[in-house]
Amino acid sequence: MTSGWTFEGQPSAIGGGAMTLVAGGSFCVSARNGDILPGSAQGIYYADTRLLSQWELRVDDGPVEELQVLAGEPYHATFVGRAAPRPGQAESTLLVVRDRYVGGGLSEEITIRNMSHEPAGCMVTLHVGSDVCDLFEVKTHRVHWVADVTTAAEERSLRMFSISKGRGVRVAAKADGTPILPVVNPRLLVFRAVVPPRGEWTADVQVNPIIEGAETEPWYSGKRLSPALAERAGRLFEWRRRLPEVTTTNVSLAGILRQAFDDLGALRLFDPEHPELPPTVAAGAPWFMTLFGRDSLLTSWLALPLDPDLAYGTLCRLADLQGTKVDQLSEEEPGKIMHELRYGARQDDTTTGGRAYYGSVDASPLFVILLGELRRWGLHRESIERLLPHADAALEWIERYGMRDGFLWYRRKTDQGLLNQGWKDSFDGINYADGVIARPPVALAEAQGYVYAAYVARHYFAREAGDTETERRYRDRAAELRARFNERFWLPDRGYFAVGLDHEGRPIDALASNMGHCLWSGIVDRDKAAAVAAHLLSPRMFTGFGVRTLASDMGAYNPMSYHNGSVWPHDSALTAAGLMRYGFVEEAQRIAMGLLDAARAFGDRLPELFCGFDRGEFDVPVPYPTSCSPQAWASATPVQLVRLLLRIDPWVPSGKVWIAPVLPEGFGDLRISGMPLAGTRVDLEAREGSGAVRVCGLPEGVRLIPEPRPPSRSGARS
Repeated sequence: MTSGWTFEGQPSAIGGGAMTLVAGGSFCVSARNGDILPGSAQGIYYADTRLLSQWELRVDDGPVEELQVLAGEPYHATFVGRAAPRPGQAESTLLVVRDRYVGGGLSEEITIRNMSHEPAGCMVTLHVGSDVCDLFEVKTHRVHWVADVTTAAEERSLRMFSISKGRGVRVAAKADGTPILPVVNPRLLVFRAVVPPRGEWTADVQVNPIIEGAETEPWYSGKRLSPALAERAGRLFEWRRRLPEVTTTNVSLAGILRQAFDDLGALRLFDPEHPELPPTVAAGAPWFMTLFGRDSLLTSWLALPLDPDLAYGTLCRLADLQGTKVDQLSEEEPGKIMHELRYGARQDDTTTGGRAYYGSVDASPLFVILLGELRRWGLHRESIERLLPHADAALEWIERYGMRDGFLWYRRKTDQGLLNQGWKDSFDGINYADGVIARPPVALAEAQGYVYAAYVARHYFAREAGDTETERRYRDRAAELRARFNERFWLPDRGYFAVGLDHEGRPIDALASNMGHCLWSGIVDRDKAAAVAAHLLSPRMFTGFGVRTLASDMGAYNPMSYHNGSVWPHDSALTAAGLMRYGFVEEAQRIAMGLLDAARAFGDRLPELFCGFDRGEFDVPVPYPTSCSPQAWASATPVQLVRLLLRIDPWVPSGKVWIAPVLPEGFGDLRISGMPLAGTRVDLEAREGSGAVRVCGLPEGVRLIPEPRPPSRSGARS
């Protein structure tokens, strides 16, 4: 999930045990004692800018020892620690509590409690630093101290500002009855505190962003929720209230789903210019707290049984940002769906409005696929007509700008864009079996599957509208693409599909997870599906926790890499959904249970990715150090796993919903109350080891079919 606005490379490490707080597009990454350590990727970020790169609390010049972190809302945490023992003491008597809120800046209340019978005089010091770096300067290890960042000491505050970027921060402090000593070093806030016996001392510190020279307060200030954060808290409460209620005998599953629901709620984004629209979803914290085309679309698809408004809001926002002109630098083209939206001020650009980058080959077909999925669930029917022209524009972009020799290709327009423009978008993510990196232009296997599924979705829209000419046109295009794909991408001597075609039209012959997405889209001929399934579940690909992105015997394989042997939960979930689609139930169950075991090992939260070591070598999954957490499509993965094991497949326009549970042994019994379907709420119950299901509340005119929905002979579902 590399940004298109940076040089190629993977994110900086934020350090083990980091704590991330999120509120809209602002976030804070710190150590678990609350400190933000210089020289790391930690910081307080707002508008894609690191406002503070250092925030270290010292008591009598000693660090605060971590005791516990009390996590509240996604934007709030309390850090509990203790100061170092005072002279003559065997153990510390000073408890240090840092109550922190993040949102448009930071507000922190520092409380020191004295557990002794004598007053404690101490020096409390905050070491403060700001490099006013763009988010991606931090992410790609290109941090440097900006020469024009000026630091000025003002009364009870510090002001740090970059003239060239027009951005900075003011740190303001107050502590009743406690003077702030004259600031000798302009990067220090120093308090002289006297803490009464069995009493406490408190200071309030605020970090106010300065954007385009204008200072704003954080959304939480002085024990008072600002209207912005109060509204966000209310929205989060209302969202949680409307979610389906899941009851299960599997305690681990309950915790995993609860964490997934909370994380998806925290990653929602609201458009202040269109408050009437449902939210979209950010790709992930800390590096991708913004709208992404591919990531937000796939997340919305994975989470659709939980909250269809995420899908609707994402489609509306992406439709508003759809390409209208040809721009080489941003890679915008008419009809193209963007890759990402950013708000940072870069060294060569002081723009503060959102800037869209369009370097994605797959966001456009995924837009059409998600719109088709909303139609199948019978949701937002009144909005389909408004969004369908945008789907047609995306399909027109595919035909006019993306297709060559009957396939969808990508190639960046300038050296500022992404070299690879599918979901494996790191510079070395697409390679041959011998490890040599493929050179674009490239036609990716999964991208052809997405286009196929988009054609199928559009043909059903036309069928329902009685537009026989459009129905025939897209049905024929889907069939032609499917035939070409199975001929050109299939490697008969190896029994699997190539990752893609290279710039000379040759197969990129690595064994990779991309073909799992091809099962998901339905483009794979049925006579090839068994061989694909066998490869995906072979020891070369399946670790026991998930499917590797690249097989272990490939030349570029590295289980600790970003895309060449690691495990991405969303990638494995789509693969499992594809296997289930083609009737490989046991294989899909193995992947689903492996991912749930991984989630439990990670404290109930699946990260963006983890290392691809075999479970027989390490019986717990090994973290990838720069993985986003929470990350949107990883957070949505448990929701999708439940759906695929229940085999929920609605087709509301046809008046049918297929539900045929295949809950494996050890999964537990499951009840879902209030699942959204066709504008109403449905309850269902399923038991482990039984294919029976009990469903209540189906919409009028929709009947239950308690069996898996069969594909047509072509593989496209009807």
